[in-house]
Amino acid sequence: MKKIFFAVAILFVTTSSQAQLGDVLNKATSIATAAGFDTNKLTAGIMSKLTSRLSLTKEQNPKVTSAISTFLAAKSKIMPLLQSNKIEYAQKQTSLLSNLKTKLTGILLQNQMNKFLGLKPTSNTPTNILSQLFY
Repeated sequence: MKKIFFAVAILFVTTSSQAQLGDVLNKATSIATAAGFDTNKLTAGIMSKLTSRLSLTKEQNPKVTSAISTFLAAKSKIMPLLQSNKIEYAQKQTSLLSNLKTKLTGILLQNQMNKFLGLKPTSNTPTNILSQLFY
């Protein structure tokens, strides 16, 4: 009986924690959207460019989409730092980009990865959607 009660208590705590985490993620996403950083639209726009330029296969496409979406969701959380602490923003953006590159290295072929890295704009240009990945 104690084991069952303990298992139910753990399940309740885990579910409650997941719900709170979901609320935080939803809040961060809504703040980013209000600031003009819509992760869904950005993911779709970026993927339209990457799919054609990297010649992604049907197997690679959902994996790359997931990696890009995860990256943009994480980036949306650090966007307020761009106004308040540019140094911390730059450090976190560098870390996020490094994690994205690591994920993509496991998905893309070497020549595709080289093409991806070559897509980096020379400067942060708001009209170039790929700037959202690199800056």
